[in-house]
Amino acid sequence: MNGIIIIDKPQEWTSNDVVSRLRRVFNTRRIGHGGTLDPMATGVLPVFVGRATRGVEFFEHAEKTYETVLRPGVTTDTEDITGTVLTEQDAFVTGEMVEKVLEQFRGGILQVPPMYSAIKVNGQKLYDLARKGREVERQPRPITIHELTLLGMDAEGIHLRVRCSKGTYIRTLCKDIGEALGCGGCMAALRRVQAGEYTLEGSIPLRQLLDISERGEDVEHLLRPVDTMFASHPKLTLNEKQTRLVKNGNAFAAACTDGTYRVYAPDGEFLALCRAEGGKVSTIKSFFEV
Repeated sequence: MNGIIIIDKPQEWTSNDVVSRLRRVFNTRRIGHGGTLDPMATGVLPVFVGRATRGVEFFEHAEKTYETVLRPGVTTDTEDITGTVLTEQDAFVTGEMVEKVLEQFRGGILQVPPMYSAIKVNGQKLYDLARKGREVERQPRPITIHELTLLGMDAEGIHLRVRCSKGTYIRTLCKDIGEALGCGGCMAALRRVQAGEYTLEGSIPLRQLLDISERGEDVEHLLRPVDTMFASHPKLTLNEKQTRLVKNGNAFAAACTDGTYRVYAPDGEFLALCRAEGGKVSTIKSFFEV
């Protein structure tokens, strides 16, 4: 089996838990996920099966969109509601105050990664150090917040929509916004609603997929073709000679403008992601069956 399945990940499952379970569902060791979600987070988790795993490296850089809840007045050691409470206070926050603060977090910003993260410092993962009660200096990293929208406010907290670059920690963003509001804050909920080309509307709840598998029904039809992850790139269909060249790892001439293309054989088989430059086309990554 080859393809991509978009899982709506439930709470309490790690991304690796999902992959481990689906390894049995699809009966393959070639499987991986397209971007870690914390156990408390839910939502879009693309899982790559078989030959599609060759595309994971491209998906890691895809933009992600989240809906999150910021709990004002509460700070924790993990920067989310699951951690140990460090400070707690009554917080008076208005929509106008939030809108004013959000502006400083849009666009390119620097973010200090949380201690409870898998980033390594001197060969040690930060969360391992944090669990030992140690805190080390972390260098701020550049990220981009493409969209930061106030969705509403209620007793649960401040509801935000965030579209961001790779490497963004939403719980750290919540903490930093809380600090800017003057009352502190932490992340109370997180749901990924889009990752790259894939949205919640096209996802399947993990439990539903497991039920289908446990009933012995076909699951292969649920896999999306690997080329769907490159849908934003134009399509280029080759002739037989060009197809042979691609399959032999050679560049070829083509009358197309410079750019990145989804490349197909005459029969419609997806061959590769390619780069065209100066009338020459070369392979970035091949996906055809060897």
